[in-house]
Amino acid sequence: MLRRMPGVQLVTSYRRRWLVKDLVAGFVLTAVLVPQGMAYAELAGLPAITGLYASTACLVAYALFGPSRVLVLGPDSSLGPMIAATILPLAGGDDPARAVALASMLALMVGGIMVAAAVGRLGFIVDLISKPTMIGYLNGLALTILVGQLPKLLGFTVDADGLVGEFTGFVRGVATGQVVAAAAVVGLGGTAVILALGRWAPKVPAVLLMVVLAIIAVSVFDLAAHGVSLVGELPKGFPPFTIPHIRVADIWPLLIGAVSIAVVSLADTISTASAFAARTGQQVRGNKEMAGIGAADLATGLFQGFPVSTSGSRTAVAHQAGARTQLTGLVGAVLILLMIVLVPGLFRNLPQPALAAVVITASLSLFDVAGSVRLWRQRKAEFLLSVAAFLGVALLGVLPGIGIAVGLSILNVFRRAWWPHQTVLGRVSGLAGFHDTHSYPDAEHLPGALIYRFDAPLFFANANSFRAEITRLARTEPAPRWIVIAAEPITDVDTTAADVLARLDEALNAQGTSLVFAGLKDPVRRKLQRYGLTHTIDPGHFFPTAEAAIAAFQAETGAQWVSAAPASPTG
Repeated sequence: MLRRMPGVQLVTSYRRRWLVKDLVAGFVLTAVLVPQGMAYAELAGLPAITGLYASTACLVAYALFGPSRVLVLGPDSSLGPMIAATILPLAGGDDPARAVALASMLALMVGGIMVAAAVGRLGFIVDLISKPTMIGYLNGLALTILVGQLPKLLGFTVDADGLVGEFTGFVRGVATGQVVAAAAVVGLGGTAVILALGRWAPKVPAVLLMVVLAIIAVSVFDLAAHGVSLVGELPKGFPPFTIPHIRVADIWPLLIGAVSIAVVSLADTISTASAFAARTGQQVRGNKEMAGIGAADLATGLFQGFPVSTSGSRTAVAHQAGARTQLTGLVGAVLILLMIVLVPGLFRNLPQPALAAVVITASLSLFDVAGSVRLWRQRKAEFLLSVAAFLGVALLGVLPGIGIAVGLSILNVFRRAWWPHQTVLGRVSGLAGFHDTHSYPDAEHLPGALIYRFDAPLFFANANSFRAEITRLARTEPAPRWIVIAAEPITDVDTTAADVLARLDEALNAQGTSLVFAGLKDPVRRKLQRYGLTHTIDPGHFFPTAEAAIAAFQAETGAQWVSAAPASPTG
C-alpha cells in the first residue's frame, strides 16, 4: 500500500538530474505563492496568514498523494468568493477566529467529499458542468470578484452584499469622496504593473516585482500616514495543528458550500491537469486527482487553512521555471515556513491595495470573452445557457450560481434527449449508405418504404414524440408498407418506451404498415427480447443494417428507387 503512494513512487524513481531544476523552480514558485496566498485569503474573508498556512499544507499533502508531477495546488481566486459566501454569513463580521474555524471545517468537508468520491470512482461528476455553462459561471465569478475588490483597490470599504449592492456602494463611495488618493495610486499602479509585465515581459515575476515596489513605496513615502492600509506583522511560527470547532447549526450550510466547492475545484483541476499532461506526456487520472485534492484539503483543514484548488497560472510558472516533479512544491512549502518562522515581518509594509491588485488581475484571467463570442457565432442556444449561468452568479451569488450552472447543464442534456434530431433518409447518387433528406432534398426514395432515424436513446421522456412522428409518417399518401427505423443511434430502450413501441406496432399493423428495425445494437435488442417485444414485432423485421432491410423489401415488392423524396419531419 505504501509503495503505491505517489510520493513514495516519486522518491524511488527520482533522477538526480532533475534536482537543480526542481530547486530553482521552487524558489521561483515561492515568489508567486506568498503574495497570491495572502491575497486570496483576504478574498475569502480570512486573515492573510491563513493563505500561507493553506499553501504549505496543501503542497506537502499533494506531493505525497497527488498523481501529477507538475500541478501546483494552493488558494485560488475562483474559490475565494465561494468560501466567503459560505462562511461569512455564519461567522459575522467581527470574529476572525470563528471565520478561520469555519473555513477549516469547510476544507475538511471538501476533502472528505473528494476522497469519498475517489473511492466511489465518481470522477465523472465533473462532466455535470458543460463548457458553455462553465464559461458563463466563470465570467460571472470574475465580475463578482472585480466589483468586490474595487473599493479595496481605492482605499475604502463597502458594507453591502451581492454584486448590485457592492457596485452601488462602490459608485457611492467614489461619488462621496471616500477614495484614498495614495491607496488608489498604489492599487491602480500595481494593477498596471502586473498587466503590463504579463503582456510584454511574461518571464518576469510580475506579482513579486509589484509587491516589492509597493513595499518600497510604503517605506519611502510613508504611505501609512496617508491613509494606506497595510497587511501588518504576520503571526510567527509553524501553522498550528487544530481541530476546528463549529456549531451543529453550521453543518448544513457548510456542507452545501463544500459540495459546490468540490465540483468547481475538481473541474478546474481536471482541466488544468489535462492541459499540462499533454505537455509532459502524463495521463490524467480523475479519481486519483480527486484523492490528491482531497488529501490537500484535509491537510489544510487541520492547519487553519481553507479549501484549495489547482492553479493554472502557478502551475505554468513552475513549468516554465523547469519543474520536473512535486519536489518543486515541497521546496515552496519549506521556504514559506522558513519565512513565517524567521521573518514574519517581511510583508508587514505590504499595502492592502496591492493585494487587491493581485486579486483583480487574477479575476481578469477568469473572463472568457472570446469563448462567449465563439458560442454566439457557433451555437446560439449554448450562448444563452452561458448567459443564464452568468446571470445566476451575478444576480443570485456564487453558491446559487454553481447550482444553476450544474442544473442548466443537466437540463441541456435532457433537452437534447427529449427533442433529438430526427429525419427521413434517402439514397443519394454517388454516396454510399442513406442520408438525411434535410441535407439532400433531392435524395431518392423507395415507394412503399420510409427510412426513419431517431438520434437518441428511446426512453420515457421522448417515447411519445417518437410515436407521434412515426404515426404522422404512416399517414402520408401513399401509405408506406414498411417504416424502417435506422436504429444505430438508439443506444437504449426503457420499459416505458417498450410499452409505447408495442402499442405503436399494433396500431401500424392494423392499417397495413410494418415497423422494421435495422442496425439495432445487440444489447438493445436483448432488452427488447427481455421486454417481450420480439413476440409483438415480427422477428423477421429485425435486420443488421438498413441496406439489408431495404434489400429485403425490394425482394418482396420489387420496388425501385425514384426521385422527389417525401417531406421529412422537423427536428
